[in-house]
Amino acid sequence: MEMMYNAFWDHLEDQLSSIPPDFTCALELLKEVKEILLSLLLPRQNYLRNEIEEALDMDLLKQEAEHEALDVPHLSNYILNLMIRLCAPVRDEAVQKLESITDPVQLLKGIFHVLGLMKMDMVNYTIQNLRPYLQEHSVQYERTKFQQLLNKQPSLLDCTTKWLIKTAIDLTTPSPSSPDSPRSSRMACSSPNWAANNSELPSSTMVLYEGYVNLLLWDSDIEEFPETLLMDRMRLREIESQLNQLTILASVLLVARSFSGNILFSTPKFLDKLKYITMALMEEFNPRPEEAMVSVSEQVSYEIHQGLKNMGLTALSSEKTASLIGQLQNIAEKENCVRSIIDQRSRFFLKCCLVHGMQESLLDFPGGLILIKEELAELGWKFVNLMHHNQQVFSPYYEEILKDIIPPAQAQEKEVESI
Repeated sequence: MEMMYNAFWDHLEDQLSSIPPDFTCALELLKEVKEILLSLLLPRQNYLRNEIEEALDMDLLKQEAEHEALDVPHLSNYILNLMIRLCAPVRDEAVQKLESITDPVQLLKGIFHVLGLMKMDMVNYTIQNLRPYLQEHSVQYERTKFQQLLNKQPSLLDCTTKWLIKTAIDLTTPSPSSPDSPRSSRMACSSPNWAANNSELPSSTMVLYEGYVNLLLWDSDIEEFPETLLMDRMRLREIESQLNQLTILASVLLVARSFSGNILFSTPKFLDKLKYITMALMEEFNPRPEEAMVSVSEQVSYEIHQGLKNMGLTALSSEKTASLIGQLQNIAEKENCVRSIIDQRSRFFLKCCLVHGMQESLLDFPGGLILIKEELAELGWKFVNLMHHNQQVFSPYYEEILKDIIPPAQAQEKEVESI
């Protein structure tokens, strides 16, 4: 493709350099430029549309070329001025740079490049304006299609019902030991030990949100996936994978900071470098976690040693270095206490994002996760958008299922308390 691209522009240059100039290819390009410019106009810009049609009348331009009367500089200036009028402010500088190009072939190359950017800007602008209508249409379309399938297959909600029943029972059944869930007065998200801390039952929305978060721990070998979330399953697997990576990353950074101190980690450049190195070495974590953490521990300890040295701080002793490496390697174990706490707080943060919204959740960010706040917030937006869309589509089905679930859950709670 690159060879064909270069051959075309070389051919154009040969045509324009000939005596007299051959404008055959140039006119075809001008025709395409005209079509692109017209496509960038809004429906109400009829005056400008007529102006372009008149100024870039291809029949007239062809006649001028045949009589060697084609005013190329005038055409170029007109097109560039038109691009300035139509482009977004962010493209002004790129168009202005074209004004200094005198070679006609290079100028046409530049014009097509900037027009491509302008087309992309227009597409993004159109999508932004249509987004609310597209989302509404998508919700109605998915719900209609699912209802058609449900009419043919009445058992299509069986797995979804089991998933919500299990979530409701888990939420309302007191557990012997309560997990370490961070709490604050502002972010009173329900914890897995709801029944131990609340006399009232959770709402159906709270059960649904708890179920959403539980999907990030789904064991596909044991449990069948809810039918209402099958279309989102791959996206959820991706979010789960990214969440696990962030959990390992935060665990590594916390352990490393506990050995090297806050001074080194308050340097954004050092922190970003350590994040980049850790994430790169973790690519082999899933198939070989122990080996991956050996590489991470060695590289992180080296970077800390170099960082302390560059800042003129006291280097870690051999004993502390060995302890640091050992603790980092222990993160490969799922039962590692640091990793377990980080994992729990990360999922708790996602739950609070669903309940309270992203803005309020970010104001009360969980302790221990501040080193990955930006990355976790980005993942939170992705998770919340996906789950809220699913909730919009299937809310009638969830409400119908949950209204019959809460009473059995309450009976089970009382039974457990009496036992």
